[in-house]
Amino acid sequence: MITCHANRLSRLLLSLLSLTLAAATLLPGTAVAAQPLLMDGKQSLYQRVLSVPGARLHDGPAGGAGDAVVPFTAYYVYARRGDWVQVGTGRHGDTDGWLRAGDTIDWAQGLTVAFREADGRDRALLFRDAAALRDLAQNRDLDTYGVLYAAAAAGEANADSPVVAIQPSGKLDIRENFYLVPILSHQDLYVGSEQARLLQVSSVPLDSDKPLPADEPAAAPPARVASAPADAVDTGYRAGLVFAIDATLSMDPYIERTREAVMKIYEALGDAGLLGNVNFGLVAFRDSPQVVPELEYLSRTYVDLAQGRNPGAFLARVNDLSAATASSQDFIEDAYAGVKQALDEMQWSDHAARYLVLVTDAGPRTAADPLSSTGMDAAALRALAREKGVAIFVLHLLTEANSADHLSAAGHYRELAKFPGIGSLYYAVPTGDIEEFGQVLDTLAGQITMQVQMAAASQPLPPAPPPEPVVAEQSENPRLAELQSKVARLGYALRMQYLKRTEGEKIPNVFNAWLLDRDLRDPEQRTLDVQVLLTRDQLSDLHDILRGVLQTAEEGLLSPQNFLNELKSLAATVSRDPEQLGSTTATTAGAGNSLADLGFMREYIEDLPYTGEVMNLSLDDWETWPARRQIEFLHRLEDKITYYRALHDHTDLWVSLDGGAVDGDSVFPVALEMLP
Repeated sequence: MITCHANRLSRLLLSLLSLTLAAATLLPGTAVAAQPLLMDGKQSLYQRVLSVPGARLHDGPAGGAGDAVVPFTAYYVYARRGDWVQVGTGRHGDTDGWLRAGDTIDWAQGLTVAFREADGRDRALLFRDAAALRDLAQNRDLDTYGVLYAAAAAGEANADSPVVAIQPSGKLDIRENFYLVPILSHQDLYVGSEQARLLQVSSVPLDSDKPLPADEPAAAPPARVASAPADAVDTGYRAGLVFAIDATLSMDPYIERTREAVMKIYEALGDAGLLGNVNFGLVAFRDSPQVVPELEYLSRTYVDLAQGRNPGAFLARVNDLSAATASSQDFIEDAYAGVKQALDEMQWSDHAARYLVLVTDAGPRTAADPLSSTGMDAAALRALAREKGVAIFVLHLLTEANSADHLSAAGHYRELAKFPGIGSLYYAVPTGDIEEFGQVLDTLAGQITMQVQMAAASQPLPPAPPPEPVVAEQSENPRLAELQSKVARLGYALRMQYLKRTEGEKIPNVFNAWLLDRDLRDPEQRTLDVQVLLTRDQLSDLHDILRGVLQTAEEGLLSPQNFLNELKSLAATVSRDPEQLGSTTATTAGAGNSLADLGFMREYIEDLPYTGEVMNLSLDDWETWPARRQIEFLHRLEDKITYYRALHDHTDLWVSLDGGAVDGDSVFPVALEMLP
């Protein structure tokens, strides 16, 4: 009897609940859905949208003033009614209100693109529809393309042109002028022999006016070709030049020669009335004092860029620096500790041109070294430097004492010193010759100073330097001539980037345009980089989950197949729906909850235009790899974990979309290759 009454009571409660929910759906603005709407043809992927700048959240689909929404907030879609969508930030039934459909962008995946600087190639064109661009690309109709490009670059595209916008000239700094170009859909095709993709995108800058409706295409905005006008006043262009110097035994002559080079530059700047336009910093590094206590410290900042404005302050602090009196444990030092401290502690944001010069005669402790304090390898450290806009030079002293390590060290340092479009800013000083070292140092610092003097004097830039030194073969030191050429091109690129930024040219505001991810004239060149927009909290979750997966695998609790499934689940979730981090891997959500185990892996991956290393890896591939290659793969994952931690801690890199302080909701576009 008790059971019977209980069953009737349960049925009554369920009936009342059903009636309540049904009644709620009849009231405007109060509809409650158990879960968001699914994407067409999907069983587990929900519809998501991004709010555009100027969007307002309403209680119901009836209009009214509404409340301002933080731009680019990601919402799940719970209902669609005419030109309105009901949204919620979570996927568990709690809704926040209604947005006009025109104030949202469909967000089928977490991927977005950033335009590469058009250095030596055309800027990307955005087309009104896919058909015109597809025909142009497949037929390689360069004549028609040339006419369209010239009109768009000159701001003269007419209303009948299939081109609706052109990529701004120069390099856009996403921290100075935040913009988002989400990928809505894609089509695969070949341009010549290169596989390419047509991408349907929206583009919205953070500080744009209210965007155009989706059915109202924008006219091509006039594109300005930046140059430095002869009467320009340019007192804001400053360079920061920081030295990270090996301060172990036998380095005293190089420390003294660096000090001498800096003082020469101070004198030249003083004579030109430009003290403060080039600021210097200095970080010294040794090796782990836990292993050799006599080394005293691992890394130490002697002069930061603020202190380095004044030659007296610089000299007073640098005079305290001397080489250690004790030897390190072996032939390598923790050079990356010095580089990372310089990246972390210097006031880089006050400087338009940012240079870091590593001076050492020893190889670095890499990520796999148990004595490494950073846990980073050259690629991750270089990526962190690029996020901060810092170019790294390496002056590698090939002294006889460390000859056994020269080849290995050179490989790491060449990688560390790579700069996009320029090459590696690495220079090996044979036998550690102090005279040649001084010559290279004077040349490097002198060129940087001259570039700043030109900017401060408002002198127009000369034409871009040639990609290769024309007289290198006839030079007494062809390697130095090559380095000079690279420094000239780097300085030119940084100066042009500064001019573009101060001119204020912005991303074009167009909806539902199409672009090609390859240069039509030179299909081997990509026109964009693929990124995933993550919040600071999501990056922290990604760090913890990936570390947990690796730790579980190391403890032998995951078979090779399950290990790969965990990695693929994580990679697919980050690319598709970062909000679900932690709920689609068995390591964090419980056994049997990975995407592979749930049977949803295919639909998470199948529509993505770009996939990373992990998602393309099969168990057969893994098992055929030799142990060395498997270990290298694991080291790359460990290096990414360290990169996530470093990126998370660099609060100056994060963008607060609401204009407030950096917090867990602040965002950063993480390059696809830095994700699992």
